[in-house]
Amino acid sequence: MTEAVTVDAARATALATLDAVLARPPAQLEAALERAAGRFGPDARDRGFARVLVTTVLRRKGQLDGVLRRYVKFMPDALVAQNLLRLGAAQLLLLETPAHAAVSATVALARSQKRPEAGLINAVLRKVAAERPKLPSPQKNAPPWLWQSWVEAYGEDVARAIGAAHLEEPPLDLTVPVDRAAWAERLGGQLVGPATVRLEHAGLVPDLPGFAEGAWWVQDVAATLPVSSLGEVQGLRVLDVGAAPGGKTAQLAAGGARVTAVEADAGRASRLRENLARLRLEVDVVVCELADFDAQQPFDVVLIDAPCTATGTIRRHPDIPWHRSAKDVITQAAKQRAMLDLAPALLRPGGRLVFATCSLQPEEGEALVAAWLAATPAVRRVAAVVDPPASLHLRSDAVGQWRTLPHAIPGGMDGFFFAHFERSSETHD
Repeated sequence: MTEAVTVDAARATALATLDAVLARPPAQLEAALERAAGRFGPDARDRGFARVLVTTVLRRKGQLDGVLRRYVKFMPDALVAQNLLRLGAAQLLLLETPAHAAVSATVALARSQKRPEAGLINAVLRKVAAERPKLPSPQKNAPPWLWQSWVEAYGEDVARAIGAAHLEEPPLDLTVPVDRAAWAERLGGQLVGPATVRLEHAGLVPDLPGFAEGAWWVQDVAATLPVSSLGEVQGLRVLDVGAAPGGKTAQLAAGGARVTAVEADAGRASRLRENLARLRLEVDVVVCELADFDAQQPFDVVLIDAPCTATGTIRRHPDIPWHRSAKDVITQAAKQRAMLDLAPALLRPGGRLVFATCSLQPEEGEALVAAWLAATPAVRRVAAVVDPPASLHLRSDAVGQWRTLPHAIPGGMDGFFFAHFERSSETHD
């Protein structure tokens, strides 16, 4: 196979992935990339190049579109033509691909798909290659509603820092419950947070030492904190709600808790079971909605890892901004409130509730729990105690709630909110 064919396979894979991810309704990024790779058959190196192309376009889509609009009166109606332009511009302005290769390969891909816009794509990309225009503000890489929500919640400077963190390829974080320092040395990683080994250039996860043995699992350092904040969990009966893919579940089980994991989606529950089997951890997995869960006796701890807009994970999932809307925040917050309303009845008196979301939106964090607490006399807020290394630059608010932000440390972390509550020993009607 010639180099030209290999490069075309990579670009064709990238284009098909973008077409699926940016469609309405959208496909999930990893699933779309898997399907496209199966269709076009890039080798491992070119699959890696396809991923770089896709994630670069998604991370910088707003800036790329801003540049392209300088050269066309209207963007083409067809999504595939838009994505061809984005792929070409990304190679020229961000990936340092030689101009001839970027333009000719992108136009060839357009012609191979018999796109009537091939001439337009050729003309626009040649102009971009000749002029090398400056990219517009990075804030363009978030939809206006999302950017404005961050400005209102955190201020302009922090919003800009969040946006900048989303432009960087994240490292791979592994939670290592035993012999963390030894595994860090073996894997060539660094110790981060209370239980994490961070790898800057990891390669394929299943090929890493320790994967087959179940010595660790993939989990962002911020995602470890809600469980770490519980302290010793040995022997506690814990209900883990929204458990898949299982990072927090694994933390609890590895810490000696007796865990019941509730997951509403059967496919995600299957993945959860596979992950726990690799880790050799025993957990009772129940597939149902929380409202349908039949608790035989109350739990010591209920952890609600609530479904959310996941805007705190954009650095690892750059398709998220283009899949979400302001309406989604309202919808998810309503679902989270319903889960919170169910939680007190599942706890023993004095039991602990931990609520966590991987969202940067206050409507799915601080504002949500404040409204819920005001209407729920059966619980009281208690401070979540976290003792992370100073290098994580974490702090709680005045009432002991915690929020992590993507730009807080070199390499970044997910944006999380979590808080603790305790069920009153008194009876409330």
